Amino acid sequence: MTRIAFSILALIGVLSLGGDRLAEAASAALAQAKQQAEAKGFIFITSHDEIIAKAKQEGRLRVLSSQDPDAIKAVAAAFKRKYPFIDVRAEEVSGLETYQRMLQEMKAGLANSWDVNYVAFDFYSEYLPFQKKFDILGMAEQGVLQIPPKLVDPVNRLVVALQSNMQVVAFNKEMLSANKVPDTWEGFLRPEFKGRKFLLDIRPKPLAALVPLWGLEKVLGLAQKLAAQKPIWFRGESRQLTQMIAGENALILGPNYKSYKRAIKRDPRKILELKVIEPVPARFSEVQAVLNASANPHAALLWLEFQASAEGQKIIDDVDLAATIYTPGSEHEKVTRGKKISNLAWEHFPKMGSYQKAIVKAYGFPRAEKREKR
Repeated sequence: MTRIAFSILALIGVLSLGGDRLAEAASAALAQAKQQAEAKGFIFITSHDEIIAKAKQEGRLRVLSSQDPDAIKAVAAAFKRKYPFIDVRAEEVSGLETYQRMLQEMKAGLANSWDVNYVAFDFYSEYLPFQKKFDILGMAEQGVLQIPPKLVDPVNRLVVALQSNMQVVAFNKEMLSANKVPDTWEGFLRPEFKGRKFLLDIRPKPLAALVPLWGLEKVLGLAQKLAAQKPIWFRGESRQLTQMIAGENALILGPNYKSYKRAIKRDPRKILELKVIEPVPARFSEVQAVLNASANPHAALLWLEFQASAEGQKIIDDVDLAATIYTPGSEHEKVTRGKKISNLAWEHFPKMGSYQKAIVKAYGFPRAEKREKR
C-alpha cells in the first residue's frame, strides 16, 4: 500500500509539473502575441476578466447595426441579461445615403456618439481608419475573446463578420413549372428567357458573390449576356417577391435566401418556391468594429464577442435566418451542406463594392423600372 501511495503521489507530481509547463507555454504565447500586436500598432488585452472589469466601469454601450430590427432587439435583450451592468442601446442604420453620412461624420470628427460601428462594404477601405485598432484576431486566436477566428478580417484584424447571406432563385410555380426553371446561372441565357421573362436586381449581389469561384472576367461575361436578355430591372427584392406571389412575375434571379423565407410567410397559397443553384453565391454580411472614438470600447468588445458566440448566433438565426455560413447547424450551413459554394469571405469582401461597380458597368448602367399606379 505504501508503494502504491508513493506511485500515485509521484504521478500527481508529474502531471502537476506537466500542467505548469503547459500554463507557462500558454502564458509565453500570449505574451508573444501581445508583443507582436503592439509592434504593429494594435491594442492587445491579455485577459477576458480585464475586459469585463473595464466594461463594468464604462457601464454603457451604443450600437449602430444594419441588422433586422427584430434581431437587434433580441440580441440586445440577451446581451443585457448576460451583462446587466451595461446599459446597451442598439439601433438600425440602412441605405447608402446613411452609410455615406456616417463616413462624413467620422471624417469630420463628429462620430463620437456610438461605440460599435457597422462597416459598410460599399466604403470598406474608407471606414477602416476610423475603427479602433484592437487586435481582435489575435485575441480570438489566443482565446481571450471567444470569437471564431474565421469571422475576423485576417488582414485588418479589427473587423468581425456576424452574419451571412446567400442568393437563390425564386419562382411562381403556377406561372413556371420547376422543371423549366434554370438549373445553372447560365441557364438564364436560354432563348425562352429573353425579353422581360425574369427579374434582375440592378445591385448585383448574386454575381459579385460568384467572383471568388469563377473570377471577375467570367462573371462580367455573364453580366453582359444577362443584360442582353432584356430582363425586368428592379431594386428592392422584398417588394418584387410579394408581387410574384400576386402573379405579376414568374421568376427572379438571386434574391437573398432569408428574403424568400420571409416572403413565403405572406404566401397563403404557397405558390412561391425556390431553387438553390450551384455554385451557391454566399457572402459575409453585418460586419462590425469598435469605433476609434468609442467612449466604451471594452463593452463594445463584449458585444462583438456575444454576437459571434454560439448563443448570439442562435438568436440571429432564430430571429433573422442570418447566422454565418461557418456556424454549425445554422440555416445557411444546412442549406449549403454538401453543395459547391462561392463564398465571398475575407479575401474578397473588401472588394465587393468594386466588383459590383464593374458588373453594373457590364450591365450597361440599367435603371430600376417604375411601375405605374393602378
